[in-house]
Amino acid sequence: MVSGRQVEVDGRRLSLSNLGKNLYPEFTKGEIIDYYARIAPVMLPHLKDRPATRIRWPEGVDGGKFFEKNAPSHTPDWVRTAEIPTPGSSSGRETADFVVVDDLPTLVWCANLAALELHVPQWKVGPRGGPHAPDLVVFDLDPGPPATVVEACEVAALLRDVLAEDGFDSYPKTSGKKGLHLYVPIKEPSEAARTSEYAKAAAQRLASEHPDLVVAKMDKRLRKGKVFVDWSQNNPAKTTVAAYSLRAAARPSVSTPVSWDELGSCKDAADLVFSPDEVLARVERDGDLLEPLLDGRRRALP
Repeated sequence: MVSGRQVEVDGRRLSLSNLGKNLYPEFTKGEIIDYYARIAPVMLPHLKDRPATRIRWPEGVDGGKFFEKNAPSHTPDWVRTAEIPTPGSSSGRETADFVVVDDLPTLVWCANLAALELHVPQWKVGPRGGPHAPDLVVFDLDPGPPATVVEACEVAALLRDVLAEDGFDSYPKTSGKKGLHLYVPIKEPSEAARTSEYAKAAAQRLASEHPDLVVAKMDKRLRKGKVFVDWSQNNPAKTTVAAYSLRAAARPSVSTPVSWDELGSCKDAADLVFSPDEVLARVERDGDLLEPLLDGRRRALP
């Protein structure tokens, strides 16, 4: 893809523009759209029914970015949107019409708008359009330099064991930057706040048992050389970068599902950095390592 063109994607007409423009120093907008179109079969199930916050870089990763929650005025009428409460929003609005990326045309449309990153909450849109209860718990393992993802892998294994004591399986992916995300599929609790409470308690337990390695408090001054186990992304108002989403950096990297064996053998931060081509090859070889998050086998929080 090197120039603008009209295309048909699953019966929808899209106008793609500036396909030869470098949004990364050595990765064009056309290549970004191509990646998202090819990864769609495994990515879309993780986006389905989840309102997406799009982070857009119209001038590329070296230019400015902006977060977009509300669907823009030029959104095609075939793009699914959901009106979601956004109390305290800087826009002054109490709700926003979020885009829900349920199909390939919508994913390609987002990519064409230079939405390099897609972030979603741990809950789905309910039958009437509003937030449903969470069906996932997520932990963001963020290493504070000089700690790296190598230490985050160690913490992930410790956290996996804590979660297993409560009968939960957990599934890792890279953040696409310097850390890891750990997901736990759960039965929807009666109160959304239960997921944050559970995640916070697990993080605090880990920090108390491994104080030289783990921190569970938000204070950035405490993170040097340790891994911050961020439980706060379970707040219904927050989002986490979606599986298989690109990340904005000097080179395109991907938030990539990984195996526990890979985490156990990680010796260098570079071991868990994956390019779009590498991720496509991994999926071809291994399938979707996060597929267990989709299969419906869920356990209630204690």
